[in-house]
Amino acid sequence: MRVVLAEDLYLLREGLIQLLQAHGATVVAAVETGPELLAALITHRPDVAVVDVRLPPTHTDEGLRAALAARREIPGLPVLVLSQHVEQLYARELLADGSGGIGYLLKDRVLNAGQFLDAVRRVAAGGTAMDPDVIARLLSGGRAKAPVAALTAREREVLGLMAEGRSNTAIARTLYVSEGAVGKHIASIFTKLDLTQSDDDNRRVLAVLAHLADASPHP
Repeated sequence: MRVVLAEDLYLLREGLIQLLQAHGATVVAAVETGPELLAALITHRPDVAVVDVRLPPTHTDEGLRAALAARREIPGLPVLVLSQHVEQLYARELLADGSGGIGYLLKDRVLNAGQFLDAVRRVAAGGTAMDPDVIARLLSGGRAKAPVAALTAREREVLGLMAEGRSNTAIARTLYVSEGAVGKHIASIFTKLDLTQSDDDNRRVLAVLAHLADASPHP
């Protein structure tokens, strides 16, 4: 797995390089600014980009903008965004792209090496890895009239885990219910959200995420 890493904090950048390479990945480029990131992504076309949202020179959203620009040049380029905070605008921009592997993790998750590496691998494989806190914010957001508001509390829990990219088996294990119960909740979710059911987990999650992104109010 070839990785381009963008992180301006030296110690965190070096730590991520060591972690990724210790688990079989090849970090083909490690950069610290938005312009460097865009150039590295276009040049190396990695299997996955791990990108800090805020990079020099302005420390606002250079990382995200470089990743989105690269995805316009390389459709479906897998991107895992790291952020210090839950920033709904950034999450919606990434989700609105709608193709290829995507992920959004809070930096605190990086402290759990297994969780971080699992997210990197899922995104590189074309899947989705969304931070539970980000999903919770997207599912709330004060959208009382959104279709999501029609879901029960349990259905919202299931939808949140689906959006993280979890399988039915993993959802059942997390919620201590049977897979059959999970299946019934998912069928109800699709009905209430007017989504077409799919046998492909990744396409199912992307459809839900796209729906949530479309339903979110734009600032």
